[in-house]
Amino acid sequence: MYTEVNHAKAPCDRWDIQVRQALTGKYVEGKIQFRVTISTQCPCPQAELVVRCFGLSSALTVDKTKIQSLGGDLCSVANGDPIARGSPVVFTYAYAPKRPLYFPVVSVKTQC
Repeated sequence: MYTEVNHAKAPCDRWDIQVRQALTGKYVEGKIQFRVTISTQCPCPQAELVVRCFGLSSALTVDKTKIQSLGGDLCSVANGDPIARGSPVVFTYAYAPKRPLYFPVVSVKTQC
């Protein structure tokens, strides 16, 4: 699948973004802490990444340079800055349920 970028074919799209989560083994105010790693396998940087974050409720202050609410259920990742292969965005949050929040990719712009 290809995405149109600057009238040229880009080899990547939102499906190249990987969102992985893991338990840190820590608790914050009795809530489980999760580590989120957002990366790309695309050889081109991917910018203006927007994910659904469903309010990003957390007992822990989340680093807004990593993920920030755009209002509603959308969040910007890395302030829209490009994410390059091998340089993931990593942040933590603490949430009450034993399963992590879901961060599906809504949109991204490939920069080739």
